[in-house]
Amino acid sequence: MTTTAIAYIVPKRRHPVLLFVGQQPLGAGGLLFIVLMAVCALFAPWVAPYDPLTVNYTAMLAAPSREHWLGTDSFGRDVLSRIIYGARTALAVGFLASFWGATLGAVVGVVSAYFGGRIDMAIQRVMDVLLSFPIIVLAITVVAILGKNLVLGVDVNLVVAIGLPMVPKVARVVRSSALAIREMPYIDAARTAGFSHTRIIFRHIAPNVTAPYLIMLTAFVAQAILAEASLSFLGLGVTEPTPSWGLMLSGSAADFYQQAPWMIVFPGIAISLAVFSFNLFGDSLRDWLDPKIKL
Repeated sequence: MTTTAIAYIVPKRRHPVLLFVGQQPLGAGGLLFIVLMAVCALFAPWVAPYDPLTVNYTAMLAAPSREHWLGTDSFGRDVLSRIIYGARTALAVGFLASFWGATLGAVVGVVSAYFGGRIDMAIQRVMDVLLSFPIIVLAITVVAILGKNLVLGVDVNLVVAIGLPMVPKVARVVRSSALAIREMPYIDAARTAGFSHTRIIFRHIAPNVTAPYLIMLTAFVAQAILAEASLSFLGLGVTEPTPSWGLMLSGSAADFYQQAPWMIVFPGIAISLAVFSFNLFGDSLRDWLDPKIKL
């Protein structure tokens, strides 16, 4: 059989990214906006038209115009520039909080499912206690107790406070998948071969719960961004003069919302688009990685 004939018989495999775009166009649109937001945040000094911290009292509460596309706030600071720099805060806190919360939750879920018995019961009761608190209430409590701890411009305690409520949710989802994997024949074979618990957990069980872990990680970024904005709005998150979408909605914005509605409208749109994009991408990633839905 010639090479040409074989080429017709064996279909070419499409790149996973192109496959995802073709099967999940809405998720691809959400991912495109996330990438655009990340690029703007990374190159903010070159993308933003003004310094977000520069005060210009001659341009206070200026309406959207050619000079200031989204207007200015009560201090004359450019709203567009502060939104672009605020994306840095939202993405940094969102990704860090989601990563540590989802990772710790995945480890707890796998360990709980693998050992079972009293260990599983004790861990699940702790998770029940954490689940009994709403995410924002638990985050406020942790922030109030820990205070502020800036490392490289990021409030570590804020990241911990937002990520902690995610641990029990991820642990429950990953545990349910790990329970099924624990009963597979190759796990029994690994035990019979004398492999250590650590090797079985991290080499045989953990890789098989990657899909639910990634789905939960992506979904929780949206919640983390919303939680950061909420805490900053309440005065428990990022403080002035650091640009933050939630902080832009509080303070003077509440006092001048009738005279300068753009101070509230545009940061609110930025939060909504970011959360909507991550939710779209997370839902599409779940559908794409779930073999049952694929079938």
